[in-house]
Amino acid sequence: MWILYAFGSAFFAGITAVLAKIGIKNVNSHLATALRTVVVLAFAWLMVVVVGSGGQIGSLSAHTWTFLVLSGLATGASWICYFRALQLGDVNKVAPIDKSSTVLTMILAFLFLGEPFSANMLIGMVLILSGTLLMIQKKKTEAPAAGGKSWLVWAVASAVFASLTAILGKVGIQGVESNLGTAIRTVVVLALAWGIVFARGLQKQISVIDGKSWLFLALSGLATGLSWLCYYRALQMGSASLVAPIDKLSILVTVLFSYLFLKEKLSCRAAVGLALLTGGTLLLLVHF
Repeated sequence: MWILYAFGSAFFAGITAVLAKIGIKNVNSHLATALRTVVVLAFAWLMVVVVGSGGQIGSLSAHTWTFLVLSGLATGASWICYFRALQLGDVNKVAPIDKSSTVLTMILAFLFLGEPFSANMLIGMVLILSGTLLMIQKKKTEAPAAGGKSWLVWAVASAVFASLTAILGKVGIQGVESNLGTAIRTVVVLALAWGIVFARGLQKQISVIDGKSWLFLALSGLATGLSWLCYYRALQMGSASLVAPIDKLSILVTVLFSYLFLKEKLSCRAAVGLALLTGGTLLLLVHF
């Protein structure tokens, strides 16, 4: 069952990037992150009520609370960086870098969780990194982006925090119902996101957000909530070094939807990169 949850996570994560790209077009990325998190929080706690796991809160250990909070902070930081990168760069360039967090996740899982590491996993990691580099290669005919290369810095930071999220989340959800763990982490993300909004005075911009932006921010938040629920359920049932690679196959969904709705096309070089990234990701699952 964890495989089905992992693929469900990949699908919803894939459409999240495109929905969010549309939603943040005319909205500050930090404010957009905070608004989306409200939707995710509502959905997450709704699921807690549905499954009836809220009563477990009082029995959670200090160890569990610590790692859930740390995982939430890492998630919040990853979101903030990711959606800022999306606002500055193309989805087809930002998403591959974010998905390359698989490599760091596997290294950390090997070092800190004692999960197995094999030769085919090493080859898969090399293919993923090679594919990522090809996908972010600038085309000769491409005009300089308005944000320069700053999107790349934000995207790399997003990948680093995303890998920390998987490891901390894996430790934190041991012995915790997955929906409850997701909901608690979302509270931390919400606090971090809105803390940044109020610190920068961005809440004043809420009144000028147009209807289309509200719609797509809400839809992206809903997609994120569904992705999270699937992802952390999969993490609870399977190993982080296997769940993370499947989740990163969301890049295929992202590329497809960005072509259909954002008209972003892949160059031949980027297409080869996508093939390498996908092949490397699938190779990681061979030892299963």
